[in-house]
Amino acid sequence: MQLTVAAIGQRMPVWVQTPWKEYARRFGRGVSLELKELPMARRSRNPDIAALCQSEGEALLATVPAGHRVVALDQRGEQWSTAELAQQLENWMREEHGVCFLVGGPDGLPEPCRVRARNVWSLGRLTLPHPLVRIILAEQLYRAWTITQNHPYHRG
Repeated sequence: MQLTVAAIGQRMPVWVQTPWKEYARRFGRGVSLELKELPMARRSRNPDIAALCQSEGEALLATVPAGHRVVALDQRGEQWSTAELAQQLENWMREEHGVCFLVGGPDGLPEPCRVRARNVWSLGRLTLPHPLVRIILAEQLYRAWTITQNHPYHRG
């Protein structure tokens, strides 16, 4: 199964790239984690935020691999425990070809991304910097996968 994260923002610092690569490397048994970085729309002095967000959303939706389930990350989404995420992942591994997670830019995801998504997931009520969301997402997907494999990584 392919897990794809489509995220707005490029050229992340080493403190983001290093853990991402480490968690992506750890997957096995037919599961891969891929990152598709998309450029953030250029902000001018008086930006039209709605238009910028719409443009970023269109770019995100254009990167969704054919046949993949779409999961939008949004603060208004459903919150899952790690065990619930593991159950979701187990279901997806049984029923889906792949899953694409959408991570918006600083102004969030536009409505078309949430509408296209089969799930809207919130990592919690905290406001997190987008680079950190990538690391948390990679770690939690890895942790959920280890639970499905009865691996000792998760001791919760």
